[in-house]
Amino acid sequence: MFTTTTKIDIPNLLIDILIKLQENGYRPYLVGGCVRDFFLNKQIKDFDIEVFNLEFLENIIPLLEKFGNVNCVGKSFGVLKLSTKNFEFDFSLPRTEQKIGKTHKDFIVKTYSKLSFEDAARRRDFTINAISYDYFTNSFIDPFNGINDLKNKKIKHIDDKTFVEDSLRVYRAIGFSSRFDFEIDSKTKELCIQIIKNKELEFLPKERIFEELKKIFLKSLNPSIGLKLIDDFELFSINFRNKYKSIDNLANFLRDTDFPDFKKLYLFFATLLKDIDENRILDFLNGITNDKKFISTILFLSGNSTNLNEIFLKNLSLILSLEELILIEKALEKSDILEVEKLAKKLDVFDKPLKIFVKGKDLINLGFKESIEFKKILDESLILQIEKGLNKEQIIENIIERYKIKSI
Repeated sequence: MFTTTTKIDIPNLLIDILIKLQENGYRPYLVGGCVRDFFLNKQIKDFDIEVFNLEFLENIIPLLEKFGNVNCVGKSFGVLKLSTKNFEFDFSLPRTEQKIGKTHKDFIVKTYSKLSFEDAARRRDFTINAISYDYFTNSFIDPFNGINDLKNKKIKHIDDKTFVEDSLRVYRAIGFSSRFDFEIDSKTKELCIQIIKNKELEFLPKERIFEELKKIFLKSLNPSIGLKLIDDFELFSINFRNKYKSIDNLANFLRDTDFPDFKKLYLFFATLLKDIDENRILDFLNGITNDKKFISTILFLSGNSTNLNEIFLKNLSLILSLEELILIEKALEKSDILEVEKLAKKLDVFDKPLKIFVKGKDLINLGFKESIEFKKILDESLILQIEKGLNKEQIIENIIERYKIKSI
């Protein structure tokens, strides 16, 4: 047991819950990522609490409901979620897991109220995630020397047998290595290779793979660390070796933006897949997601390039976001991209599409009726605007002159 002079910064609400649990004879401990992140001096966003001396999760539902909304979705796996105004807490029972099939759902879960700390932690993936914290004694329980591995910046598995039962741990090892800039232990690497050779990754759902890739991109200071491991393990048919620097460049650029995660992710993937054959891109993306909008956006951005030309940029702004494409090409260190960015801003098409002067309502006001010719006139008007540099009044005059028989 390891005692510290500094307490983990726990929300007051959670302290009240822990006290109530203890008063009712239960033994709650903080476990997993929140304890790990304390040692890494990272902001703790999620709190997992494992409750010992508790036979059934149902027994604490009335207690937890006094603090917020209880979600029982994971009850069959020994987990309850408590949602409050500002937090979400996971409460679980000590448990063991035994794999009985190929998929991520093929596990027998058994809960034990008096399971030892060591046996309760054995189901976890890595030593750094198997540390528990006792709020009441301000001490840590570390049965697999995870604190030492945190100090030595090591990703080390806990148990040979249980580790290979969950193939997602290959991606999790890569993800933690990338996010924390830790080295994967050699024996753990061997087990990852064993999982890959046994083709166990083929049984993982796309959604779980995507979530792990998402964490690599969004939570890593240098996502190239994760990409290199992905290449070393040969997880995909595409090799990303020539994009390591570009991906790190983009990660650096995105830290200064307030883009939503969805946008950040398709920018990462568009950069990663730039200048790769479209069929190979589709094979890769279809293997990790079913989101058609996400895939089409990536295809569009990865398949287009900017040009230091006014007419070209004006036209391109009408079909995609120049701001996004320029950001990608800045990450790729395209030679003239700063001049392109300057020109796009001068043309007022950097962060919005070109403002089209003549629209359908203008033609209707001139007396035209919608027809096949209607679109033709609009297309001609846009050409006059973009290529000839005419203003709206000049384009209207041109239309009246050209179609005087059909206009009023």
